[in-house]
Amino acid sequence: MSPLSVAAVFSVVLVLVVVGFLVLSTFNAIVALEQRISKAWSNIDVMLKQRHDELPNLVEAVKDLMAYEQETLVRVTEARASYSPDAPIPSQAAVSEATTAAIRQLFAVVERYPSIRSQENVLDLQGEIERLEGMIADRRELYNDSVYHFNTRIRQFPTNGLAWVFGWTPRPFFIAAEGEDARPEVDLSPD
Repeated sequence: MSPLSVAAVFSVVLVLVVVGFLVLSTFNAIVALEQRISKAWSNIDVMLKQRHDELPNLVEAVKDLMAYEQETLVRVTEARASYSPDAPIPSQAAVSEATTAAIRQLFAVVERYPSIRSQENVLDLQGEIERLEGMIADRRELYNDSVYHFNTRIRQFPTNGLAWVFGWTPRPFFIAAEGEDARPEVDLSPD
């Protein structure tokens, strides 16, 4: 073998090793991002389930005291009933937002009834659900951040070629339902 042949073989082997390393490291980075998304979603799911379990307690605690506000209680109950952990993420996001809206409406109604507001069990349940709502919001942010990094990475060169080969597709964000981002109208004038 001539020195030129050895150099050519070495160059080809070196290029294959470098390309192989890049493919392997990119593949591992994408797998890590997918796992981060799965973990973030699991954390959201845990909070959604906890909120799902607490809602009947709150509805039961205020049901008898809110005889004239049955529509609000029905909305919360319907939102809770539509939760399905097996649904696709966009569907779960929509249900979560509907549940959050129903809970906000229920809390607004509870504020109008001093006899309900003063009950310790209602205050405890309200505090727990507010805590869960805050945790859900924090975990949504982490999930969306993970999805952002994944979606950005699979669209960048040279990963976009590997995305096509391995079938990696953009993941959906956990977004607010239509109208949730609208500024609420607040009337501070005296009645």
